[in-house]
Amino acid sequence: MAEIKDPENTIIIELKDGKVVIELLPDVAPQHCERMKELARAGEYDNVAFHRVIDGFMAQTGDVQHGDMEDGFNIRMAGTGGSSLPNLPAEFSKLPHDRGTVGAARSANPNSANSQFFINFKDNHFLNGQYTVYGRVIEGMEHVDAITRGEPPANPDRMISVKVAADV
Repeated sequence: MAEIKDPENTIIIELKDGKVVIELLPDVAPQHCERMKELARAGEYDNVAFHRVIDGFMAQTGDVQHGDMEDGFNIRMAGTGGSSLPNLPAEFSKLPHDRGTVGAARSANPNSANSQFFINFKDNHFLNGQYTVYGRVIEGMEHVDAITRGEPPANPDRMISVKVAADV
């Protein structure tokens, strides 16, 4: 297990193949980190699908409005919803979108991030300065790499559970 330096700012995502440990970056994007912890603690991310997974790019999840439904319609709708909480303002930084970084998904409006996030499969520096980076995978990237591809995948992988390490 990776060394967890700050359990209050560490997220543990259980996937079908194992745990993914994410170190949050509250000094860089405090509002995005707080939102992820709030939704994780409320159980909102549990069983939510990876609805957009593009090989050589990223895996996107976190649509708590549509992503936990079993039927195909809601999986097709995933990506269009967020949580019941208000959208977040952009917290852009100089941090690059490197392999394993966690970014906030949003619409064309920079201040529209809510609950959705993506994990970069590779360095995606063309995203720099346009999407908020607020975490990085410190363990389990091989499990992220194994997520089923598709937009949406025919049989999407899900986040079985999402917890704040301080609560485990």
